Amino acid sequence: MTDPARRVTVLDLAAAKRDRRPCTMVTAYDWPTGQLADAAGVDCVLVGDSVAMVVAGRSSTIPATLDQMIYHGEIVSRAVSRAMVVVDLPFPLQHLGVRTAVESCGRILKETGCQAVKLEGTAGQADVIAGIAAAGIPVMGHVGLRPQAVHQLGGYRMQRDIDRLTADAEAAAHAGACAVILECVPQEVAATITRSLTVPTIGIGAGPHCDGQVLVMHDLIGLSTGRVPRFVRAYADVKTSIGDALARWRQDVEHYRFPGPGETLG
Repeated sequence: MTDPARRVTVLDLAAAKRDRRPCTMVTAYDWPTGQLADAAGVDCVLVGDSVAMVVAGRSSTIPATLDQMIYHGEIVSRAVSRAMVVVDLPFPLQHLGVRTAVESCGRILKETGCQAVKLEGTAGQADVIAGIAAAGIPVMGHVGLRPQAVHQLGGYRMQRDIDRLTADAEAAAHAGACAVILECVPQEVAATITRSLTVPTIGIGAGPHCDGQVLVMHDLIGLSTGRVPRFVRAYADVKTSIGDALARWRQDVEHYRFPGPGETLG
């Protein structure tokens, strides 16, 4: 999208929408995955509150805390030199008023070195998005399936209320969001919203007509455990490769084949 020596900015995302160039976003939670994502040339690296599930083994994203997001965000920000790093605002900070949200996003921006924050919300959080943007903090909205509201939504399922989805996305954009994530939205609805917004849409389980796409790194490389969403395409089978490597190493140790002469010091 940009000169590889220059950081991706919100202006680049806006230009990509205008020029109809799809943008890419992938999650990362640590130094190695941050470096790998950046080296692959993706436009945005998301330090998602999905860290609670993917890394910590929780059943939802709700347990993620602000301190945890700052911890992982700072590591990833140091690993990434080109992509825009975006860090999630964890539950329930966007619901505790504009002042609390701005203070929390300010901590994220200052203490991680990221370039933007992302928050889940409906039209009811428009004032929060506006306050964060007014503070000079680039902010992305997230509508459709909102994992932080999984209990209220009745599980991880497709969101089909076109009027609600459109209102939420338009409210986020009008409030100053630099982009809007659309998650688990019918492709026809996502296409309509994408055409109606002046800011980019980034889809996950929202079909091919969004301005960009995002996936969880562990799903993309085949490292996830448990159920993987149907909208995921795994481009590798890292889990099998790691498992095979560990099993071969264990067997070599048990049969005195490791360490061999080449791995022995002295």
